[in-house]
Amino acid sequence: MTGSHMSSTQRGETAKIKQCGRYSETVLIVTSSQKSVSLFSDELAAASINEITVFATAGETKRALLEKDFDIIIIDAPLADETGESLARYTASSGISQVILAVGSEHYDAVASDCQDDGVLVISKPVDINFFWYTLSFAKSISRKFKRIQNENVKLKQKIEDIRVIDRAKCLLISYLKLSEQEAHRFIEKQAMDLRSTKRTIAEEILKTYAN
Repeated sequence: MTGSHMSSTQRGETAKIKQCGRYSETVLIVTSSQKSVSLFSDELAAASINEITVFATAGETKRALLEKDFDIIIIDAPLADETGESLARYTASSGISQVILAVGSEHYDAVASDCQDDGVLVISKPVDINFFWYTLSFAKSISRKFKRIQNENVKLKQKIEDIRVIDRAKCLLISYLKLSEQEAHRFIEKQAMDLRSTKRTIAEEILKTYAN
């Protein structure tokens, strides 16, 4: 990695990344070079990213990804058991991780072209510090957008499930207590307010009471 000293522009970029908020990304570094581990770890630490995992091979990485997701994966090609390009394309297309692939300058154009459709961010070695910071910042931004979308989807699914449970409870109240739909709705709402509970919880209690 080139550039042992950071310019004022680079420091400004660091400050921007640090100010991005409360959430700190999880990063996986995949490299067989201890020198690369140190260099990338130092740059990530400067960006206030401290949750870093390191693996040396594609095999280890794939096994780990079965159990845990990482926000950003940095692959320093070549690896001990493959070129690194295959792993980059695999991880970028099969999960939510943003993948940065570092390759030798002689391979950059070909690899960047091959990986473009998979969303892999390719950088050339020796790494230009300015370009690395730009790529890291971009990867963080995309990762956070994915997280927001993912969280919104979870909330939406929860809301739909709540509606289903509440509607089932209303049907039971209509059937057993001969209430109208509006009365059943008000009953659940009032119980939730009186007991300082959620409508979903009240609905679940109604299901337990009448479903059997």
